[in-house]
Order: sequence, then structure tokens, then C-alpha cells
Amino acid sequence: AERSQEGWDTNWGSSSSTSNLNMNLYATKKTAAEGMLDIALFLANITHMKTVIEQGAGYRYYAAVLTLISFSLALQIVAGILIIIIARRDLNEEANQKRLDSLNNTTTIIIFLIFVTNIFISVFGMERTGLFARMSPPRR
Repeated sequence: AERSQEGWDTNWGSSSSTSNLNMNLYATKKTAAEGMLDIALFLANITHMKTVIEQGAGYRYYAAVLTLISFSLALQIVAGILIIIIARRDLNEEANQKRLDSLNNTTTIIIFLIFVTNIFISVFGMERTGLFARMSPPRR
């Protein structure tokens, strides 16, 4: 790859510039970012669960929302464990690549399920929480 005066690669599209990319480092950083987002969503779901429990069983979708939040939290724990396993393996070792690809695909599916579950949590959980409780007239 050609280098400019500052030492940067000037062949952006060439295959030689991508050979300098450490795939293991990239994958580790991606996995760490995924894990941090999982932790943030986990904490948000715990806060939402606390709010629903404080509202009590009189809340219209109490059982549904608690079940969905519990399911989401369980999936997040599984995804977190898989993320830790993926982060600890070396992608550059050929023996690990097939297993890591499988674990990564499984984690992606679980994260998609978490995403869909949290959409349902948001839809059912809007009724008497936060801003919506102050904007809407009281129920009779």
C-alpha cells in the first residue's frame, strides 16, 4: 500500500490495505460495544419492571408486561453470556472460526428476539407510565 507523508494508507479500495486490518481486534471491539448496549437495555428493562410492579396488579397489562420484561431479561442474560464467550475466543485461529460464526449468528438471532420483545413491551407499557400518565385524562 502506498503511504502519504503522514503515514496513512492512500489505497482505500485495495486488498493490501485490508490485510493490515486485525480481524480479531475488530471483532473484539464490536463484541464489547454490543455488550455495553446489552447492559444499557438490561438496566432500562429492570427500571421498567420496577415501575410496572410499583403500579400494581390494577394495571391493565400487568401480567403481559411483566412476562415480556422477564423474557427479555432472560434473553439478555443469554446474549450477554454468548457475547463474553465470543469475546474470549481468538478469531484469527482457524479452528475457532466456524464455532465463532455459529455463536455470532445465534447471538444475532437472540438480539433480534430481544428487539421484537421490547417493541411489545413499549406498546403495552405506554398506558400509565411517565409522560403519558400526565397527558391523558384519568381512567374511570
